[in-house]
Amino acid sequence: MSLNKKFSRLLPSPIKKNVRVSDLIDNAFKAYNGGRLAEGCRLLTEKMLPDNGTVGLSLTGALTPAGLGASALIPLMKAGFIDWIISTGANLYHDLHYGLGMQLYAGSPFLDDVKLREEGVIRIYDVLFNYDVLLDTDAFVRQVIQGEEFQRTMGTDEFHYLLGKYVYEREKKLGIKETSVLSAAYQFGVPIFTSSPGDSSIGMNVAAMSLRDSKLQFDCNRDVNQTASIVYAAKSSGHTSSVFILGGGSPKNFMLQTEPQIQEVMGIEERGHDYFLQCTDARPDTGGLSGATPSEAVSWGKIDPETLPDCVVCYTDSTIALPLITAYALSKAAPRKLKRLYDQRDKMYEAIRTVYLKKGKVEKIEHRTNLKKTKRAKKK
Repeated sequence: MSLNKKFSRLLPSPIKKNVRVSDLIDNAFKAYNGGRLAEGCRLLTEKMLPDNGTVGLSLTGALTPAGLGASALIPLMKAGFIDWIISTGANLYHDLHYGLGMQLYAGSPFLDDVKLREEGVIRIYDVLFNYDVLLDTDAFVRQVIQGEEFQRTMGTDEFHYLLGKYVYEREKKLGIKETSVLSAAYQFGVPIFTSSPGDSSIGMNVAAMSLRDSKLQFDCNRDVNQTASIVYAAKSSGHTSSVFILGGGSPKNFMLQTEPQIQEVMGIEERGHDYFLQCTDARPDTGGLSGATPSEAVSWGKIDPETLPDCVVCYTDSTIALPLITAYALSKAAPRKLKRLYDQRDKMYEAIRTVYLKKGKVEKIEHRTNLKKTKRAKKK
């Protein structure tokens, strides 16, 4: 094999003072997971973002308590680099603390938790805050969802949009801005879904209020079909659909299952998501979804096999990878026009419903996507 014809020589330049993050990544991140992180940065900026491709983000791990909402996620959304999100409810709950002007502190993981309990201090590894932060956030959620507009069944994207509106109003009163992901999503029209709406303090407060005859219910069926409609809208219009996965868990599966929902369940011909970028510490050999590779996802129809060589898994902590990827993307890619997919939710939903009613079946679907007949997203 002639290596010099297929691979670039590994000969980085010395790191200099005041080097830019993008230059550091391109020059010094050459091998192992540093190399995968560099590949992921280039995948995002050179293939996922160009030509108006749709980019979905799945979010797990306690990232918003660590401040990564304000430092990374909001700048990515504002630049038009993130078009829709699936998050754990916990990340959205702790995001509320920032939008409500509450105080969290950088502490230590080596504290006496019994003493912290006695003193009313909550610890998320090395993030600390007073117990009153939880109580005051709970009170805000309960107060907001008593409003008339919440007294019905709705998808979690609509719920988060309405909740984000009230967070945005609170930010304005406090004289703060760009602190909350929920507020930013409301402003930028980025739909946010939660795959397990009962599995967080937001869901716990919604459940408690149901005992006081609140009519608020989450429509999980709408969520499944609505997320599939976002992917179908991108692919059927000749554009790409990409997934950017931070961690794994239920949000990862909920995002990737959009393609099996289209192909396997609805019986609509499709090839799979075009690009896959994941930052995780989960291993594939335990059989869990968090560590499942894009290659395995191909067998389910989740990922287009033709783009598999471009898919990247970086085995590193998201709190390390996300700020670097954000800095790289903002310096290498021009801001994109906001898609405001939330504003198109009903139109996209009706579009996939129409196709399913026309082509889908209720009985067993004798179907497997013929990759030779299905077309990839158009190259601009």
